[in-house]
Amino acid sequence: MSMGSDMYRQQILDHYKNPRNYGELDDPTFSHIGENPMCGDEIAVDVQLADDGETIERAAFRGDGCAISQASASMLTGELAGMTLDELDELDRDDVIDLLGVDISPMRVKCAVLVEMVAQDGAAIYQGEKTSIEKTKTE
Repeated sequence: MSMGSDMYRQQILDHYKNPRNYGELDDPTFSHIGENPMCGDEIAVDVQLADDGETIERAAFRGDGCAISQASASMLTGELAGMTLDELDELDRDDVIDLLGVDISPMRVKCAVLVEMVAQDGAAIYQGEKTSIEKTKTE
């Protein structure tokens, strides 16, 4: 294992044990929930938009799950601040995996991208682009 890889593994463990942006926002613009049934991960994401209605001012998450899902949620909610809804929509699994900094096995990719999918679906519902999604699921 390279020292760089070990550093990222430590970063994942740190975000898992000491999550950033964990909790609920008092007055979110939108909220959405999701789950990864294969692993048992559950995530809820709150997003507060700036007055322009397009820029993410703050994001928070809550939930329970494996180290990868929780670290990914901690890291990504920090990255969302300052992004526009269009930039959020353009995120893909590679962006989230790059944020984690380590190779993820195919079985763990769903854990890593759950928070991205929940935030994207929440934004799409808020914008009226998607309807009747009660809960996002990685399947």
